[in-house]
Amino acid sequence: MSSRKRINDAFVHRKPDRTPVFEYVLNSDEITKRILGRPVSYLHWEECVKEKGWEKALRQYAIDRLDIAEFFGHDMLYQVRSPVPPRKEKTIEEKQPETDDPVEKLERRNRLKREFRIEIASESMIIYDFLKEEMLRRNIDLPILAPAYCHGVWTDIDLMQVMLLAPELAHEHFSLASETAIRLIDEYLKHGIDLFGIGGDFAGNSPLISPESYRTFIMPELKKLSNKVHASGKLAINASDGNLWSVIDDFLIESEVDGYLEIDLHAGMELKKLKQSYGERITFLGNLDCGNTLSFASPEKIRDSVIKCLEDGTGNGGHILTASNAITESVPPENYIAVTNAYREYFSLEKIKL
Repeated sequence: MSSRKRINDAFVHRKPDRTPVFEYVLNSDEITKRILGRPVSYLHWEECVKEKGWEKALRQYAIDRLDIAEFFGHDMLYQVRSPVPPRKEKTIEEKQPETDDPVEKLERRNRLKREFRIEIASESMIIYDFLKEEMLRRNIDLPILAPAYCHGVWTDIDLMQVMLLAPELAHEHFSLASETAIRLIDEYLKHGIDLFGIGGDFAGNSPLISPESYRTFIMPELKKLSNKVHASGKLAINASDGNLWSVIDDFLIESEVDGYLEIDLHAGMELKKLKQSYGERITFLGNLDCGNTLSFASPEKIRDSVIKCLEDGTGNGGHILTASNAITESVPPENYIAVTNAYREYFSLEKIKL
C-alpha cells in the first residue's frame, strides 16, 4: 500500500495495511546527524545558505527532509514555509504603545493588521515545489501538512483580558486572524498541499480561557477555515497542546475539522478515550509523549508506550502515529530509534540501526 493511500484510509476511517507514521517536528541535531551522517540544512540554515546560496540550500532542505522521511519510513510530511532571501519579506515596524491598557494595545494591533496587510512571500512557498520535485525523482508520494495556525492565545495576556473587557475587539482580532489563515491556505493550495493545520495553542494543564470564550471567539472562526479547506477537497486538522476535555466537542465537532494533532498525553488527553468517543469522525495524530516519556524513559518503557499507543488507536483507521509535539535535543537518539523499532516490530517490519 502506498503512503498516500495509507493516509487517505486513516482519514476516511478505513483500516489500512498498517497504522501510518510520520514525525510532526524533528528538531534534534544529534538525531539527524546520526541518521544522515551530516548536519541537516534546516537546522543550520544560515551556514548552508552561506555555503551554497539560497536556492541550492533550499533544494538541500528538500533532500534532507526526504532522506529522513525515507530512513524512518514516514508516510507524510509536516512542512513549514521556508526562510526567504534577505530583505524579501515585508514586516511592520511596531513600537510598543506607551500604555498598559490591554484594550488600547489590542486596538492598535488590529488597526495595524487592517492597514498594513503583510503579503505572503512567494519565495517562502518554493520549498513545497522542491519537495514535490524531489519526491517525483524518487518515485514516492507523501502527503504534506502545512500550518495555518493563527488562532492561538498562548502567552497573549492582552488578548485574553480583552475577551472579557471588550469582546468586540477580540472578535475583530480573531476575524483578522482568519483572513490571514485564508490567505495562507489559498497560497498552499496553489502548491498542492493536502492537509492544513489550523487553530493554535490555548491550553496547558487546563485551557487558558473559559470553554465559553473558546466557543464564542475561536470555534466559529475555525469552522470558517474548515469549510474553506473542505470546499477544495482537502483536510483540516485542529492543533493544540494541553488538556482540552472541557472544550473537546467544540474543538473537534463544532469546528468541523477532520483531525486532532498535538494530542498531549502528559496533560491527560488519552488516545483510547478519544478514540472511543470520537473515532467515527476524527482522525488522531499522536500521541507519544515527547516531553517526558521519549525524553527520559528507558527504551523498554518507550517500546511499551508505542505499542499501547498503536493499540489504543486501532479500529477503522483514524490514527496516525507521531509524537505529541517536537522532538528536540532532550530526546536521546537511542530513545527515538526505540520508537521506530517498536513500531516496526509491531508490524513485522525490519528494524533499523543508527
